[in-house]
Amino acid sequence: MGMTINTWNDLDDKGRRRLLGRPAMRSDSAASTTVAEILARVRREGDIAVRELTQQYDGVSTDALRVSERELSEAFAALDDADVAAIDLAIANVRRFHELQMPASISVETMPGVRCERISHPLDAVGLYVPAGTAPLPSAAIMLAVPAAIAACPTRILCTPPGPDGRANSAVLVAASRAGVADIFKIGGAQAIAAMAYGTESVPKVCKLFGPGNSWVTSAKTQVSADPDGAAIDMPAGPSEVLVIADETASPEFVASDLLAQAEHGIDSQVLLLTTSMALARRVQTEIDSQLDDLSRADIVQQALQNSCIICVETVADAIAISNRYAPEHLIIQTATPREVVAQIRNAGSVFVGAWTPESVGDYCSGTNHVLPTYGFANTYSGLSVDQFLRYMTVQELSREGLAGLGDAVIRLASLEGLDAHAASVSRRLGASK
Repeated sequence: MGMTINTWNDLDDKGRRRLLGRPAMRSDSAASTTVAEILARVRREGDIAVRELTQQYDGVSTDALRVSERELSEAFAALDDADVAAIDLAIANVRRFHELQMPASISVETMPGVRCERISHPLDAVGLYVPAGTAPLPSAAIMLAVPAAIAACPTRILCTPPGPDGRANSAVLVAASRAGVADIFKIGGAQAIAAMAYGTESVPKVCKLFGPGNSWVTSAKTQVSADPDGAAIDMPAGPSEVLVIADETASPEFVASDLLAQAEHGIDSQVLLLTTSMALARRVQTEIDSQLDDLSRADIVQQALQNSCIICVETVADAIAISNRYAPEHLIIQTATPREVVAQIRNAGSVFVGAWTPESVGDYCSGTNHVLPTYGFANTYSGLSVDQFLRYMTVQELSREGLAGLGDAVIRLASLEGLDAHAASVSRRLGASK
């Protein structure tokens, strides 16, 4: 039942690539075609199409797509005070960390009379998507809504699928509301992405989409991002994953619990352990089998473990090199000197340092964002931040003296490129009377 143990130095390059290979992301051309049809239909028919598609795919009939004040009040009533307090704590910590991400404006005189600036503005309208597949995700509502509010995007809307009773999940509604989202819609799947990307009678059109989802949602986001009339998206999406680096000082119980926590996300999740200790590897195997019996999502975990493995390495330096190559979404470090390891990590979405830092705290309420690059994209993409809800604009202003100082260089560079009009726009000014 436990994860297999492999020795890195016993493998050739092909074997090593196989161990680090991700579960194949589903590529279904038929589904992609269906998603394209959904996008076109919502774009053409608006709310009518959204309602009919919600009936078709969610089995829910609804007249009002927007969550009403009454529904919101009932959602608050459905939660215990302790539940709301936990949501508020998460929001407070995420806000505290993300508020420090707001950029300062830049203004510099690059040479006398030549001033350059960079200023930021919030995106005009953003759409946040919170899935509700095998488990509701109020944490996702927090992670998306808080940075959007800090950036002060004027229009912030959120879509989440309705349940069988036609209502959105109460915890998601409370989290979104407490995090500053006023306009929430009971729409899921590709039709939600279409509604936000193109706009309907009820749903405002947004310029950028954020949030995770299933393969249909991912396909819809990809397709609208390629359409000039659609919307930009946050980052590529793939199955969730964690990599743990551990030495002989690590707790087998803690390591096993971290691996299982990530594996329960879905059957296509992947969890890896890199360790310098064969004894630890074997004890983690035993712990996984023992802890698995207590999990309500054991069936999902067991399937995810088929995509996963334990890799024994000679040194922590070897583990660091493998981790940087793999570029995990989540990286947990349980070694004797974890801070020394952090200093050598280049590619990871989010890093969890030491025995007392389970990945779960980042999922919920430490303050960092849990919307992270997966599938190896951590080598080129960063996790979600306030920065992604902003756009930047540069400004330059020259005096006559400043232009005179730059003029000859501009004219010469324009001549090298054969752009006479560029050169003339400078020379005419310099030749003009004051």
